[in-house]
Amino acid sequence: MQSSREGPNSAGLNFYHQTGQGIYLQGNLCVDRHGSSSQGTGFSFETSKEQCFPLESYPEIVAFMDCDSPSYASVSSNKSPFSPQDSQSCYSDHHQSSDNTYGSPISGMSSVDEGNDLKHKLRELENSLLGPDDLDIVDSYGSSMEASLHGGACPSPKYNWDLIAENIPKLDLKEVLLLCAQAVSDGDISTARGWMDNVLVKMVSVAGEPIQRLSAYLLEGLRARLESSGILIYKALKCEQPTSKELMSYMHTLYQICPYFKFAYVSANAVIHETMANESRIHIIDFQIAQGTQWHLLIQALAHRPGGPPFIRVTGVDDSQSLHARGGGLQIVGQRLSDFARSCGVPFEFHTAAMSGCEVQKENLSIRPGEALAVNFPYILHHMPDESVSIENHRDRLLRLVKSLSPKVVTLVEQESNTNTSPFFHRFVETMDYYTAMFESIDVACAKDDKKRISTEQNCVARDIVNMIACEGIERVERHELFGKWRMRFSMAGFKQCQLNSSVMHSVENMLKDFNQNYRLEHRDGALYLNWMKRAMATSSAWR
Repeated sequence: MQSSREGPNSAGLNFYHQTGQGIYLQGNLCVDRHGSSSQGTGFSFETSKEQCFPLESYPEIVAFMDCDSPSYASVSSNKSPFSPQDSQSCYSDHHQSSDNTYGSPISGMSSVDEGNDLKHKLRELENSLLGPDDLDIVDSYGSSMEASLHGGACPSPKYNWDLIAENIPKLDLKEVLLLCAQAVSDGDISTARGWMDNVLVKMVSVAGEPIQRLSAYLLEGLRARLESSGILIYKALKCEQPTSKELMSYMHTLYQICPYFKFAYVSANAVIHETMANESRIHIIDFQIAQGTQWHLLIQALAHRPGGPPFIRVTGVDDSQSLHARGGGLQIVGQRLSDFARSCGVPFEFHTAAMSGCEVQKENLSIRPGEALAVNFPYILHHMPDESVSIENHRDRLLRLVKSLSPKVVTLVEQESNTNTSPFFHRFVETMDYYTAMFESIDVACAKDDKKRISTEQNCVARDIVNMIACEGIERVERHELFGKWRMRFSMAGFKQCQLNSSVMHSVENMLKDFNQNYRLEHRDGALYLNWMKRAMATSSAWR
């Protein structure tokens, strides 16, 4: 989950502001770039026939497009819980890994035929809102789209949006989002804008049900993509961040109400504690140091080790997001950890690497002989561009660099989601599926009108969603992969997977006792899976 953007207004509902081709969302009011506005708690449709058929009258389509079935998510202390161009990755996201047992039926499609089948179903659903006289308009849309984009004459609308709007109470929000996303994917600008401006804006609400709240952010991502302004909004969000004090408060709220951060901290700490049981000098490289709070519990545990505590040195890799959240540089983290270690009687040293993971070289890590090395990757590797983005492929380069350091253990925690090299529409479906589960998990811990929850979702989650939907190429930094692909990357870099001891699972199980019973822990493929109900949200694994 990323953390940026300006804080909410007095009502706690302010979302985006973009100058020029501005998009504004304040509560349920959406103002488009031409200044028109509409009120409501959701979004709406358009069509040009005299009849409107409710979507649920097509149960075979509704069943096929059901996104409630299980799939995945992401979290990081300063990014997102988890916060390309057309070149092809050698790990194609068109195929779900066999490790993704709980993949959704849409995002987990494993063949071209199934992808075509989905488009066929969407076409059937679309045609249910059309009459035979409109089919020629549909077929001619591709040739007329270029003229529309460049100010030429717009084709006649496919839908009677007024009639569809009358049936909004009968419509399924997820289905509408899918139709809109497909229109965006197909370059059908008129239809996409129709769904957004006439239907969706009347169906979403940042203070509503989980799917309504998520849809508000998905809609803004679609708008930004349609306007080719995804990166403009993304950069604007970086500039309109809450103050460091506010951001820390939002991140703390997320830390308390959901176990995603704690899952990363507790599982990695348990692995490192067990691996370093007999080491007298320990060096930990943390590629997502954030506030450094992860290491308090480990320092405390090592302080009581039989025979006395070891010497501990921590190298913290930083970035601008963490710096903003702290309200200062890495010296703040170093001082706090040093003070804490001193209070526990543990000899301690802190080393700074004030740069992003993409910039790290061996000389930045201050490797010393005689120290047992542990490397920690908590919800951070998915931000590294891979071969589908850059010929430098920092994702794999960093893994090879770490392997060359001969670490005793490497801990990896990542969102179990499939958004790296997926085509746009498949990525949209996966994002909707994953974050539906996340918003539902947040919902059980907070009242729907809780303004602090609204601000937390806006500042810690929404930015990630907009980035995944609106941005491409180097500008899209949210690029999650399934555990099966991480396992392939680590193996190619020369790592071998470590089997997790039962003590690691017990530590996480004890932590989960403080959260809703729908969070479940599963041990398979040599990794720990944190699930929300049947949806895998994150995995924790160890390597050497």
